[in-house]
Amino acid sequence: MKIAVLISGGVDSAVVVHKLMGEGHELHLFYIRIGMDNDEGDCSAEEDIEMCTFIAKQYGLPFEVVSLHQEYWDNVMDYALRTVQAGLTPNPDMMCNKMIKFGYFEQRWGHEFDMTATGHYATTDFVDGKKYLATAVDPVKDQTDFLAQISYEQLQHLMFPIGNMPKSEVRRIAAEVKLPNAFRKDSQGICFLGKINYNDFIKRHLGERRGNIIEIETGRKLGEHNGYWFHTIGQRKGLGLSGGPWYVVKKNIKDNVIYVSQGYGAEKQYGTTLHIDEMHFISGNPWQDVSEPIAVTFKNRHTPVFMDATLRHLRDSEYVLESTDKVQGIAPGQFAVIYDKDRHLCYGSGVITGQKV
Repeated sequence: MKIAVLISGGVDSAVVVHKLMGEGHELHLFYIRIGMDNDEGDCSAEEDIEMCTFIAKQYGLPFEVVSLHQEYWDNVMDYALRTVQAGLTPNPDMMCNKMIKFGYFEQRWGHEFDMTATGHYATTDFVDGKKYLATAVDPVKDQTDFLAQISYEQLQHLMFPIGNMPKSEVRRIAAEVKLPNAFRKDSQGICFLGKINYNDFIKRHLGERRGNIIEIETGRKLGEHNGYWFHTIGQRKGLGLSGGPWYVVKKNIKDNVIYVSQGYGAEKQYGTTLHIDEMHFISGNPWQDVSEPIAVTFKNRHTPVFMDATLRHLRDSEYVLESTDKVQGIAPGQFAVIYDKDRHLCYGSGVITGQKV
């Protein structure tokens, strides 16, 4: 099979190359360069490309660096800035997968191959002849929440060769076959920023505007902030307040006010109802004819923890998630990712539209 392999310079995609070569496939390696010329969005450090070049040479494979600079700015970075400016919490990694890696790349290069492979920690499964995105064996490394906006057409052309392996096994294989990045640390940054500080990026584009930090229970002013766009619901760090912990529980966008509540058990930072819109089902809605609440699990942030809930359809693409347990930091703009009750199939995701405080 002819397979396009997206590599990043990290150990995961390198082991994908090793595994697929061992299975006898014909591979072509690609690195997507998305860093801007002015150093913004620089996920494409030269050391990453150099590492990819070593991998290609080690296996005697063709390797291309393909540029999607402007497409990334127009579809990911611009989305992130617009979302933050609106007082919401974006998920640029999810948009990057949907629009760049499996969008523009597939349209221009990937479609020439039988499949596209990546080092994502995810799997696929078939139910009644239909392909579904499914969780990885390693729950800590599972990345299905970053893939929950892709289309069914994109899913059909994707494969995740290491999704059925724990991270420890990936590292073991890399060391055993002497891959040059066997012990390279995993990237900890947000994809669309690379090594750029998040607040520096926001400041560069949205500036600063002083506003008040108010204790929501008492109305007492505790301090000041540099702009609501630097803060998100559920945030604890970076507030500069003593006597904490303090959590952001509400934002007044019009007046540029941040409301906080004190203590790890502060009730204001929790909720059980998530209103979601623009619900996207990757492989189609599995409950088209069901009007009653459905038992599901979900995530509202990147975490190995699944929350039990019921999903109820309101109208059109609007749904309500009722969580069994309290959810910390329900942030409008973020995505709620929906799974089956067995925590295996990832059905898709919708945008969280709000909460009551």
